Amino acid sequence: MRALVIEDEPRIASFIEFGLTAEGFTVEVADNGADGLCLAESAGFDVIVLDLMLPRVSGEEVLHRLRAGGSTVPVVVLTAKDAVLDRVTTLNAGADDYLVKPFSFAELLARIRARLRSAPAATDPTVLTVGRIRIDLARRRCWTGDRSVELTNREFRLLEVFMRHPGHVLSHAQLLDLAWGYAHDPGSNIVEVYISYLRKKVGADTIETVRGGGYRFVDRSA
Repeated sequence: MRALVIEDEPRIASFIEFGLTAEGFTVEVADNGADGLCLAESAGFDVIVLDLMLPRVSGEEVLHRLRAGGSTVPVVVLTAKDAVLDRVTTLNAGADDYLVKPFSFAELLARIRARLRSAPAATDPTVLTVGRIRIDLARRRCWTGDRSVELTNREFRLLEVFMRHPGHVLSHAQLLDLAWGYAHDPGSNIVEVYISYLRKKVGADTIETVRGGGYRFVDRSA
């Protein structure tokens, strides 16, 4: 199970991450609504724990955009807003559950498990194919044509991001958010380094550099 925690208070985010990890979840954390929305829209999570009072993009707006975009992933709202109107408005906007801070982790876990039991079966594909390149998300394997390619975990994650957005120009900042899951040093060349690694392994012509824009994954099979 993959969980996304969108929470700007480090102590609470760390508390939830530690608890869910101990329960067998793979957890990613975003400390603002913009990064959280970006992750939620691009990586297949089974559940989202969402604070409402977030910097950059509010939790209400994150929820609105997810539901407007057709996402059905269960969202458990965790917030200090305890008014009845806040609860009603948020549930009507598409939240699956609403828990007020302070909270017990046992109750949060029980609510998450309840939502996962009632959630529809995931439709996220386990195999992605773009042109001659194919990756198996469950087994973490990659092929170009009939040739198996060995990738590190980070290379695999970056390739997955590209293959979920074929033909789209992804900026340096977007790739950091999606593949690394946090705001890395914007002056770092880590994105360029890993793109270089990928080009050597899956083909130099598969990832285009777009001047002033970023990078684009291209189907070269035709």
